[in-house]
Amino acid sequence: MENGLLYKGYLGSVQYNAADEVFHGKIEAIADLVTFEADAAKQLRPEFEQAVDDYLALCAAVGKAPDKTFTGSFNVRLGPELHRKAALVSTGRGISLNQLVSQAVSQFVAKGE
Repeated sequence: MENGLLYKGYLGSVQYNAADEVFHGKIEAIADLVTFEADAAKQLRPEFEQAVDDYLALCAAVGKAPDKTFTGSFNVRLGPELHRKAALVSTGRGISLNQLVSQAVSQFVAKGE
């Protein structure tokens, strides 16, 4: 992953604070706030992985199920006209609207890699 960190299914984002000369990061797409920081870029991955491991250990210790980052399901707001067009295309192809959207996102993501 080029612009993020991935570990045990958790995605980490990083920002650099030039004034403090410190990298600050957090685990994305979960309700809990889990952060990490590093003084050098090479420290980011180990600090992120430690933050994920600490989060999972804390959840286990307090009997809380850890938040999952991606379930594979999300809502998409297309607008009525695009929704209609997508439904027509999916029907014409003999696939569900969900399958059409999944294929479209897969193609878009593949082009960006």
